[in-house]
Amino acid sequence: MITTLHIKNIGIIEDITIDFNQGLNVLTGETGAGKTLIIDSLQIISGGRFSKDMIRKGEDYSFVELCMYEPKEEASIDGNIIVSREINLNGKNMCKINGRMVTVNELKEFMSKFIEIHGQNDNQNLLETKMHLNYLDNFTGEKILDKKQEYSKLFEKYCSIKQELKNNYGDEKERQRKLDLLQYQVNEIEQANLKIGEEEDLEEKRKIILNSEKIAKNLKEADILISENGVDSISMAIRALENIETIDSKYEKISNDLKSIYYELQELARDVNNCKENMDFDEEERNFIEERLDLIYSLKRKYGNTVEEILKYNDETKEEIERISNLEEYNSKLIKEQKDLEDKMKILAEQMHKIRSQNAIILSEKINQELEDLEMKNAKINVKIQYIENEFLKTGKDDVKFFITTNKGEEEKELSKIASGGEMSRTMLAIKKVLADTDKMPVMVFDEIDTGISGKAANSVANKLKTIAKSHQVMCISHLPNIAAMADFNYFISKEVNQNRTKTQIKLLQENEVIEEIARISSGEINEISIKYANELRSKKAS
Repeated sequence: MITTLHIKNIGIIEDITIDFNQGLNVLTGETGAGKTLIIDSLQIISGGRFSKDMIRKGEDYSFVELCMYEPKEEASIDGNIIVSREINLNGKNMCKINGRMVTVNELKEFMSKFIEIHGQNDNQNLLETKMHLNYLDNFTGEKILDKKQEYSKLFEKYCSIKQELKNNYGDEKERQRKLDLLQYQVNEIEQANLKIGEEEDLEEKRKIILNSEKIAKNLKEADILISENGVDSISMAIRALENIETIDSKYEKISNDLKSIYYELQELARDVNNCKENMDFDEEERNFIEERLDLIYSLKRKYGNTVEEILKYNDETKEEIERISNLEEYNSKLIKEQKDLEDKMKILAEQMHKIRSQNAIILSEKINQELEDLEMKNAKINVKIQYIENEFLKTGKDDVKFFITTNKGEEEKELSKIASGGEMSRTMLAIKKVLADTDKMPVMVFDEIDTGISGKAANSVANKLKTIAKSHQVMCISHLPNIAAMADFNYFISKEVNQNRTKTQIKLLQENEVIEEIARISSGEINEISIKYANELRSKKAS
């Protein structure tokens, strides 16, 4: 249940805090005092849309904070949950759940478990067709529970087998398609006959070919300089030293060292000359190198960054081919198990369909009786079930949707297509009344529920709200004395002007103030007659 709602800087609301209670909480008050803004604030804190125009004039942000007590797993500390949302003029949107930052979508998903707002522009769980089957099954109760649980276990195993077959290429066409692709890849790699180190050798040869003219020119120049200048000059220097080497041993040593250099230089001269003589490359060799490198680059783009990685991929692919080729027998067992599960699930699905079909009629009749009590005599709810032949769903083979006809002669349409806000709220009230004992939603908010009704319908609305409030916390904005008189807690919303600024105020009324408020909204003024009428209405609550 909601324990406290704090609103700041939304419309004419400057800063108010409301302490709500379990049971039926009814909000009444002056026109334009801010009653709708309180519902808007509940929508905002539930992850609803927000317009910057809602920020109070002169302020740069709006803030809504909600404290709930819900003794479930969602509550982190002793059942207390604090949710807040701050929206700034600059577009910054900050949402928190128990101090943890969340996105608007996360906030919306979280709050959808706790609050359901029924009004003209609200997205409610009851209007989401994916929820309709749950509502029908909850209404059906024990009659379908065992079969649902049994089906759920089978369905979980069924999905697991389907996924395994998918991973194992259980579909024959898919398996053959995959084998063909893998075999093509292996053939492409093996036909290339790659060798480790080959790419580096080819790159080196390619580099030499591309620079052959430059290499030949410089080798020729080096050959001339070494052979004609270097070797001859050193030879002449050796002869000169030989003439004096007997004079001193140091001259002999120098002569010997120079002779060693002479012999090495002769070797280098031959090497340079050989390189120069072998610089001829034919065009065929050049083309071969280019084509071979192109092939290697192409395989690297597909299968790995290096030749080693390509060869490793080839080995892994051959292992995969072997594995897939040997899966046929195992997959056959899985397919048989899948078929057995389908047979069992189909039997259960048909049994659940029969139970749902029977209870859909009962649920429709009960809701229609409630609609008649609410003076919507021409409105008819039809809970429709479509049996899905070719697919197994998580909950069977049934697609459940709530349809409605609001006037005689009109076509029935989906529940979400109701146009009128008051009509919508009363329809929701009728459905919620029937589902009250099975509906797990802790908080229900009804807006515009009394639009266009009075007399008997007003009494009926009040009684149904009171019934729902026995098992849920209910909040309702109302202009009807019948509903105000039925409340467990009455809140009066007013506005005051201070320093040329209007702001909203809210007050939890004492019993004598409740009587006066019922009298005011019943006749527009508080007098002896309206007070007497208010007391009569209030006495019905006790009875």
